[in-house]
Amino acid sequence: MTISLFPILRTPDLARLGGFYEHAFGAEVTYRFDHEGVDVYVALAVGGGQLGIGYEADIARGDAIALWLYADDADAAYAAALAAGAASVVPPEDMPWGERVAQLRDPDGNLLYLATPTPS
Repeated sequence: MTISLFPILRTPDLARLGGFYEHAFGAEVTYRFDHEGVDVYVALAVGGGQLGIGYEADIARGDAIALWLYADDADAAYAAALAAGAASVVPPEDMPWGERVAQLRDPDGNLLYLATPTPS
């Protein structure tokens, strides 16, 4: 059996949140679905993975989801995310398990972890 994971974020502002992932992490739109000429869903290629973002007018915010993104340079990815509109939770720091990790919130408040393995 083959299983793949495809997380989908829901947002009341699809253009803003999709643009954030494009600008912060170089995501590329691989699929769009529109309703009456307005995008209501996009699929994004992010690194080696995929992320979906769907429009939903009234969505509750919270910590029900966190996205963990591996980057070649957590510090650079953190800076790019801040420049694209993320809010810092914890700046990049070395962890005892051998990764450098930062925490941010995307423009919708979803928790993001950015990580890079630390050199041995």
